Amino acid sequence: MKRLLLGATALTLCAGFSSAAHADFTLNILHINDFHSRFDPITGTDSNCNAEDDAAGECFGGIARLKTIIDDTRAKYEDGNSLLLSAGDNFQGSLYYTTYKSKVVSDFFNQMGFDVVATGNHEFDDGPEEFMKFIEAAEFPIIGGNFDVTRDENLRGKIKGSFVIEIGGEKIGIIGATTEDTPEIASPGPNVEFTDVIQYVRGASEALDAAGVNKIILLSHIGYTVDMDVAAALPLVDVIVGGHSHTLLSNTAEGAAGPYPTMVTNPDGVEVPVVQANQYGKYLGDIAITWDDNGVVTKAEGEPYLIDASVVGNEDFAGQLAELAAPIEEAMGVVIGTTTADIDGSRETCRVVECQMGNLVADAMLDRVVDQGVTIAIQNGGGLRASIDAGEITVGEVITVLPFSNTLATVDLSGADVIEALENGVSDIENGAGRFPQVAGLKYSYTLASPAGERISDVMVGSGDTWAPIDEAATYSIVTNNYMRGGGDGYGTFAEGDNPYDFGPPLEQVLADFIAKQGGEYTPYTDGRITVIE
Repeated sequence: MKRLLLGATALTLCAGFSSAAHADFTLNILHINDFHSRFDPITGTDSNCNAEDDAAGECFGGIARLKTIIDDTRAKYEDGNSLLLSAGDNFQGSLYYTTYKSKVVSDFFNQMGFDVVATGNHEFDDGPEEFMKFIEAAEFPIIGGNFDVTRDENLRGKIKGSFVIEIGGEKIGIIGATTEDTPEIASPGPNVEFTDVIQYVRGASEALDAAGVNKIILLSHIGYTVDMDVAAALPLVDVIVGGHSHTLLSNTAEGAAGPYPTMVTNPDGVEVPVVQANQYGKYLGDIAITWDDNGVVTKAEGEPYLIDASVVGNEDFAGQLAELAAPIEEAMGVVIGTTTADIDGSRETCRVVECQMGNLVADAMLDRVVDQGVTIAIQNGGGLRASIDAGEITVGEVITVLPFSNTLATVDLSGADVIEALENGVSDIENGAGRFPQVAGLKYSYTLASPAGERISDVMVGSGDTWAPIDEAATYSIVTNNYMRGGGDGYGTFAEGDNPYDFGPPLEQVLADFIAKQGGEYTPYTDGRITVIE
């Protein structure tokens, strides 16, 4: 396949670039999103799968199975008209990434034969330097158009906004877009500037169209609802392959957020297929798109493939993974306690309502500093990355729940600032934003039907066994994580608070110590500290 790399500005120079008209053209698009370095299989609740359960056929995904299903599926398309895409967030979320950083991602993805990979917000978690290493090691283009890297010495000139690939004699334009709030939820640094997604994609798609490319895919990491907004606003985008919201779209799977594909009518009255394939390599998206002579989509059919135990993992990949796992298995397998039941840390819960993992982590944070006069703990739901199944709790599981190497942080805020912080936390629930506040030493209610900024009510602060309404004029000592304390996830009030201290113990150590303090046995619970008003 001949490939041509083009930035959004470079596309305008190619007005003479055209493709002869052919009969209807069908392209089979295979895709994943939000892989989060989950190289090992996962359980049905997205926690780590142990070898015994995996052997019993109770687990899903894993890089070895993903390699098998990709190879087998692409082999079915005898005409070769297939495309393998990732919609971003391949960093962060497992001990493999914690230990080996971007190298483990590029090594496996190079071997899997990805054609194009989008930039996710988590690709910036370790700053532009680590993202640069990923770009330089990748044997595939990594795209992301709605951010300017010209002022960053690590990324300048190393990432493009769009990419044109030739398949079956047809030129396919692929545009990248990354969530605009990346500076709030990751660490791109001061020299990477993000811009409006719709404005950027409009210009990039017009440039592709002017260059004679009439088959355009948006490979996005902006979330399902924003994908639908983009599809409804722009006439030249034919297909959207998305990520960021970890959304399962399916015509058969129970609990799917919508059909696969979800069809959205654009300004020209044409229906645009939007697809996404859940998370962690549990599903492989598989959509067949047919264009007519004029580059108009006439058919979009498919269904994501659940990668269960019926898929036999690639032996070479399994062997490579075993070698990588050996140095970390012994330390990570240390048992720190037990849980009497599953501890729910799913994003579907922890970014919307009080969740068991949120209570555990917030309780642990508050317990660590309560003797310092701290009375309130606030932890972002997006910082909780996994559930823990009933039974033994290992060091590895704790780090999988809290993979970001955050430290415990404290800051003094007024009661009014606490309320403002809570308003920020519930301001983007509709899009599953990770800023949702899990709390301890605090109770609050929110009304989703109210506009953002006016949702919080009934804020109560605990004192022993009693509760009292928060005093907006009083000063409260807050414990959080260093990422939020620095203003991450939109918590600007934390960045402006008094007496900040970001250098406490690692959050995963705080959690492990708290479980040990319970006598080694923990029973998960919720107690109504967060109330949703319908």
